[in-house]
Amino acid sequence: MSPISILNVSSSRFILTGFPGLEVHYLWISIPFSSIYAMVFLGNCMVLHVIWTEPSLHQPMFYFLAMLALTDLCMGLSTMYTVLGVLWGIIREISLDSCIAQSYFIHGLSFMESSVLLAMAFDRYIAICNPLRYSSILTNDKIMKIGVTILCRSSLLIPPVIIRLKFLNYCHPHILSHSFCLHQDLIRMACSDIRFNSIYGLALVISNLLLDAVLILISYIMILHAVLAIASREERIKSLQTCVSHICAVSVFYIPIIGLTMVHRFGKHLSPLVHVLMGNIYILFPPLMNPIIYSIKTQQIRRRVQRLFYLKRM
Repeated sequence: MSPISILNVSSSRFILTGFPGLEVHYLWISIPFSSIYAMVFLGNCMVLHVIWTEPSLHQPMFYFLAMLALTDLCMGLSTMYTVLGVLWGIIREISLDSCIAQSYFIHGLSFMESSVLLAMAFDRYIAICNPLRYSSILTNDKIMKIGVTILCRSSLLIPPVIIRLKFLNYCHPHILSHSFCLHQDLIRMACSDIRFNSIYGLALVISNLLLDAVLILISYIMILHAVLAIASREERIKSLQTCVSHICAVSVFYIPIIGLTMVHRFGKHLSPLVHVLMGNIYILFPPLMNPIIYSIKTQQIRRRVQRLFYLKRM
């Protein structure tokens, strides 16, 4: 019996999509996914623990890194139940209310990560272009205000478009494209007027993700201009090396978003498996890679992590 006949279109429950055509291999597929979620949890918790317990890391750069790790941790937790639940055969469907709540957290955390990356770019700009005033500009009070602004920006702008999902009429087959809920997936199944969701959603993307990306790019243009003005080649390299981790974090965040957008917009003829893979990369790649990037590329974090493991072996 097909999923469409199992779930009537007037129902308020939606079918989660795992990996189409690979259902018999779900148990094997669940092993790498379980490992990835474990690494996301342990990696980001380790970064938070190191920053929390090491007084020398109580600096603006690492406060922002802690915000990034906390955001990545929450992103992993927001999808773990449905993704692993589908692979383990625990769940097959999700209610409309749960789907709306999950989409709120996924999109809100994406906007939050974008905002944190922008704040980290501002931190690098001040550190390189105005180093003498770094500590006076980025005080603990300023960092707290930036953190509150990021939280408000990412959590208070989304509810209008998310709440409206509750009042749409879903007359198309209730089959999601992924094993988690996205706003664009839900409005695709609606037969009500979705102009508000489409326009407001586009405005959110432009005013958050796109604007943040443009501001990050501008900050690096200004950083590059300042670095090229440094006479010493060694000092230029040293200054740029402090930005490598952040540039990698920006890349692992924005490249999957661009890829998923292109697949949703132009890849309607592609296999559903491609959509599922891109969706999972978008959700899991940044939370998985960021702790690895900062543990390898940031000397202070690397040393504390090595010392942490050394103490555990003793």
